[in-house]
Amino acid sequence: MVRKLLIANRGEIAVRIIRACRDLGVRSVAIYSEADRLAPHVLAADEAYFVGAAPSAQSYLVAERVIDTALRAGCDAVHPGYGFLAERAFFAQAVSEAGLIFVGPPASAIAAMGDKTEARRRMIAAGVPVVPGNAEPLPDAEHALAAAETLGYPVLLKAAAGGGGKGMRVVATPDELPRAFAAAASEAQAAFGDGSVYVEKYLPHPRHVEIQVLADAHGTTLHLGERECSIQRRHQKMVEEAPSPALTPEVRARMGAAAVAAAEAVGYRNAGTIEFLYQDGEFYFLEMNTRIQVEHPVTELVTGLDLVAWQIRIASGEALPFRQEDVALDGHAIECRITSEDAFNGFLPATGRIELLHLPAGPGIRWDGGIAEGFEVSLFYDPLLGKLIAHGPDRATAIARMRRALAELRIVGVETSAAFHRRVMDEQDFQKGDIDIRYVERHADLMAAGSDDEQVRIAALAAALLEDERRKRRSVQRISTGSPSRDGWRSAAGPR
Repeated sequence: MVRKLLIANRGEIAVRIIRACRDLGVRSVAIYSEADRLAPHVLAADEAYFVGAAPSAQSYLVAERVIDTALRAGCDAVHPGYGFLAERAFFAQAVSEAGLIFVGPPASAIAAMGDKTEARRRMIAAGVPVVPGNAEPLPDAEHALAAAETLGYPVLLKAAAGGGGKGMRVVATPDELPRAFAAAASEAQAAFGDGSVYVEKYLPHPRHVEIQVLADAHGTTLHLGERECSIQRRHQKMVEEAPSPALTPEVRARMGAAAVAAAEAVGYRNAGTIEFLYQDGEFYFLEMNTRIQVEHPVTELVTGLDLVAWQIRIASGEALPFRQEDVALDGHAIECRITSEDAFNGFLPATGRIELLHLPAGPGIRWDGGIAEGFEVSLFYDPLLGKLIAHGPDRATAIARMRRALAELRIVGVETSAAFHRRVMDEQDFQKGDIDIRYVERHADLMAAGSDDEQVRIAALAAALLEDERRKRRSVQRISTGSPSRDGWRSAAGPR
């Protein structure tokens, strides 16, 4: 088993990995930037090391400094989490060359799946369905026009090395294509250092359905069912659930088998996700995420498996002790990503100090977060504050529990997306499971400010003021009685 693990990340995923380490008896080492000196992941870890200034390019993305810190701290493994260096093949390779265990797939698998055209070639060879399109990057707009003519409009221009919606353009007519090709190539070059673009057939109303896979180093690759991730804005997921309300057992089995074949085609190991587009009973390979996903908790709740713990155990050389037929789905789980964004002002990023944090509880509720009261939310990093997850015996119960949990959640000091999620839970199409990747576009009213949201803000502010008054009273009582403060520092221990 890994003895000491450096977590090359921050925020909620760092806290999540630290908890898995504690369950396994593994010592955890955090890294932090200037902006994160007192962040929850720093205080929760067994050790923490400073790695640079607030901008991620000067701290969390400096691979050499991260690896050097792991070596100086006496670690034998590095977990990249998601984002930052997680899907950089050179980082996985450098970690291994430094004599450390990389808690993730081989660098070769990351490289193969990171190049979208290479991934398409591998999937076609493995018999995995792909969206009709060309398998090679296109040299210019003229070649793109020829490819689009063969496929039929509309088509989708995509960056070969892309992700997150960057370097992507929908083209409805031949007249639009030259300008769209130039824009996609330019954006891809700026974002990924690679301006290569290819063309796919555009599907008008697909669902985004992904399959979780686990693969050990002993030849076993399994799938753990699917997640529905269709509610997105600008290709960023907002609500995820497991299982999908659209898939039948027969489609689930076919999609799961395709995901396993996709993982085996690149020699995959550890946890990963195969993303598909699903429409009219057919599914098509989209891409592979060669890391743990933000939305992994919904799979954990319906399978009973700790995916992060299994990442560490697989990296330690353990074999999976169960077979595909042993994986069963129990109930339904829904996750809402709570971000520091103003949903009623174009989802603009929000900053501020967390003055009050009241987390929901009760049956079937889980919170995976990276914030605490007093924490400063900045613009330096991803706006994800935490994930609220609800589980129940069926989808209706999971929705009801999520509605209750969102009503109980109080985050004061920064605008969040919680009000948007409350509206989604109440929306009829969502409740019926009638969703696709255009859901947010079709329900623009979910992002229109209203009096109900103002009432929620007023209630949250009142709660914050009441809590502040209570703290002042407790402080006065402690001073008058001379009793020590639970909130004060401890002379024998600092941040661990």
